[in-house]
Amino acid sequence: MYGNLGDKEMMSDVLSGQKMIASIYNTFSNECTNDALRTDMLTILREEHNMQADVFNEMKKRGWYAPANAEQTAVQQAKTKYTGIQSTL
Repeated sequence: MYGNLGDKEMMSDVLSGQKMIASIYNTFSNECTNDALRTDMLTILREEHNMQADVFNEMKKRGWYAPANAEQTAVQQAKTKYTGIQSTL
């Protein structure tokens, strides 16, 4: 299936896939009108997040994935923005 791809490329593909799958389950969970189905979808979503975290941690451990840390000013700006939005709700 992966041809000549190495471990890093395969794991990167798996990580991207897990992110996409989690996004789809998240949207579906938010739109469920049946409580039992929503509960099941949220369980599956949690499992998908756990799998994504496993791949992420393995790639990070190997030095293959190192997302940049957010700058403190960006964190503060986001906090201020969403605190303001929260206060209007």
